[in-house]
Amino acid sequence: MAFFISFPANGLTRYAPVPFGLLIDALLFGGVLLSLGKSTEEQRKSLKNVPIYFFLAWFGYTTLQLINPEAASKAAWFYAIRGTSFNFLFIMVIAFIYVKDKKHLNVFLYTWLAWSILAAIWGIKQKFVGLDGAENAWLAAGNASTHVLHGKLRVFSFYSDAGQFGAAMAHGALVFGIIAIGPGSLQRKLIFGIGALLCLYGMAISGTRGALFVPAGGGMIYLIVNKNFKLLILGAIVGASVFGILKYTYIGQGNYEIQRLRSALDPEDASLNVRKENQKILSRYLASRPLGGGIGSSGYFGLRFSPNTFLAQTPTDSWFVRIWAETGIVGLYLHIASLLGVILVGFWRIFSMKDPELRNTMGAFLAGFTGIALASYGNSILGQFPTIMACMISVVMIWKGELWDK
Repeated sequence: MAFFISFPANGLTRYAPVPFGLLIDALLFGGVLLSLGKSTEEQRKSLKNVPIYFFLAWFGYTTLQLINPEAASKAAWFYAIRGTSFNFLFIMVIAFIYVKDKKHLNVFLYTWLAWSILAAIWGIKQKFVGLDGAENAWLAAGNASTHVLHGKLRVFSFYSDAGQFGAAMAHGALVFGIIAIGPGSLQRKLIFGIGALLCLYGMAISGTRGALFVPAGGGMIYLIVNKNFKLLILGAIVGASVFGILKYTYIGQGNYEIQRLRSALDPEDASLNVRKENQKILSRYLASRPLGGGIGSSGYFGLRFSPNTFLAQTPTDSWFVRIWAETGIVGLYLHIASLLGVILVGFWRIFSMKDPELRNTMGAFLAGFTGIALASYGNSILGQFPTIMACMISVVMIWKGELWDK
């Protein structure tokens, strides 16, 4: 239920003042209590695995941040901790207990596919038909400055913003595209192929430059784990060609979406240089604060609960920069270790799978997770719904996949 609601939740708040995010958090918290309370001993044994251990450590560290002497607001911790830490662990605990066989894999995949196609279609409607009253009101409330650039709309569909929409579309395009070109029935290939193309277009019209790194980084992981070295060479040539066209030519420069993607590779881009300067300022501030300024001290919650503090006034932009600002260099290293640990061990598990279709699907999941992790350097997307749902359930599927391998 929480996974289903997580897709339209942010967009629905434009139409009704209902805290759908809190509703999802409540469902996850209740789901954890229910799953642990009613699970069998065998189901609880499934929680003894690498991802749970890594994110349990992250959970513990961020919980202790409640007593960080630098923290300016305990209320900010309560609101921000869910997307920063708790939901990572809660989603996995519920999924590890309840996911039992391959039918759950298909339910997950087709639910994700259906919502992604709907999101892409809604985004296309925004671009070519126009926005409705609630969406225009949302832009007028202060979001036009980041979503209407040079008179062009950055499409956001029913997601929280264009950045999240673009990353989610890139995520879907990568995963569905890999499934479409892998083993399986013609019908399955067509369904996921259409979904991948729609998501790819959704990524383009979002104007989200950082989303480009989802298929770029994740695609390379897939090519390696797939054990097909001919495809790896071909993929490297295609990737290098796309990079070369965007970086060193002006092909397609008349198209606004291509202009936005090309600017992601420009080292002189004004936005990039502002971010680098902000990171230098943060580096000086955090040099004497290895535990950071406290969960919720930066970004939206910083401005809401401690608006006059240094971290609240200094934009972080990136997921990892935000983690660094709020939990310090200690927290940043621990969080990156958690993500890398899951990726490396997941890579090994997939590499040893024998079933070609299953290995292909799990490779798609790992590629998507890796791509989102890489893209989170440029945008704060990893902890947001529905991306966090898709990522953490994907991790569980990779670990469960070994049980389904033939």
